Amino acid sequence: MDQMFSKWQPTVLSLFRFITGLLLFQYGVAKIFKFPVVAYFANIPPLIQAAGWLELVLGALLMIGLFSRLVAFILSGEMAFAYFLGHMFKNPAEPQFLPLLNNGTAAILFCFACLYLATSGPGPISVDAAMGRK
Repeated sequence: MDQMFSKWQPTVLSLFRFITGLLLFQYGVAKIFKFPVVAYFANIPPLIQAAGWLELVLGALLMIGLFSRLVAFILSGEMAFAYFLGHMFKNPAEPQFLPLLNNGTAAILFCFACLYLATSGPGPISVDAAMGRK
């Protein structure tokens, strides 16, 4: 069983990188271009708009696998920042640590998915691999 799955690991890593980038990219599109219309993103402050630009541009780079390790590291930091600022301490008088209660589950998952990609690399199906970068 282990041999059967391990031969697919490099390809699935590339797929994981692409899907992670695509999901982050969709948040950027929603925040910057207001598509699709999401009530929460209708009137966002400048800090969340800046996060939207990071998700849009770096999500696209992650999808194609260009500068993957650096991009994933930056996105990991952005997601950690988003969790602590936008979820855990949304109400500074009453910080809420539990992700289930503060709606921060996606931010935590993205943070650690991107941290994993920063350490594992882009996989064989990427611009970085085509250019001979590791």
